[in-house]
Amino acid sequence: MFLIRVSLPDRPGSLGAVATALGKSGADIQSVSIVGRDFGKVIDDFIVELPLGMMPDSAVSACTSCEDVAVLWCSRYPGGAGLESDVEVLERMLADPDNAAEILTEAAPPVFHCNWAVLVDTTAQLVVHATTLAPDLDSAALASIGPLDQARTLDLAAGWLPAWVETVIGVVPVGSDRALIVGRHGGPDFLTAELARLRYLATLIAMA
Repeated sequence: MFLIRVSLPDRPGSLGAVATALGKSGADIQSVSIVGRDFGKVIDDFIVELPLGMMPDSAVSACTSCEDVAVLWCSRYPGGAGLESDVEVLERMLADPDNAAEILTEAAPPVFHCNWAVLVDTTAQLVVHATTLAPDLDSAALASIGPLDQARTLDLAAGWLPAWVETVIGVVPVGSDRALIVGRHGGPDFLTAELARLRYLATLIAMA
């Protein structure tokens, strides 16, 4: 399973052309998400499953064979990760308001195509909920990330934790005393639109 982030022209037929090219290459498209728009371009995330023996370069070449299309990122996507929409997560949060923050934490990797997420008590500087692949963030590690009371992104160099690769993180506050941190190994960067979606869901926790 691979995540391929593609920039394509914001015009009718562009998405269909890329999907057709991927299909002809042998890639099985599991989902397509629009993650941003910028200067006449649309940024889409394709989650694709490649058949045994097919190299990801073949899927990348299929995308770039389409006119004015560029591949911004291609990386493995956690196998078995479910695919869920913002609306589905919101419905689950509203159905269980006492655990809304934990629900969003668990849902963040499949919804926002990241590797892990942690919920932090910012007063105690303590992780109170974490997904399976999340790093062990103690108070010193959290302090190195910096302020947790504002929505922002941050690039962490390889070795930011022992044996950890370069990591891109997004931070959004959850109420007045918690924060949600999401991480991707190596990238791609969290787009402004992605962070805005995550912040919107986090804001609704206080209203759930």
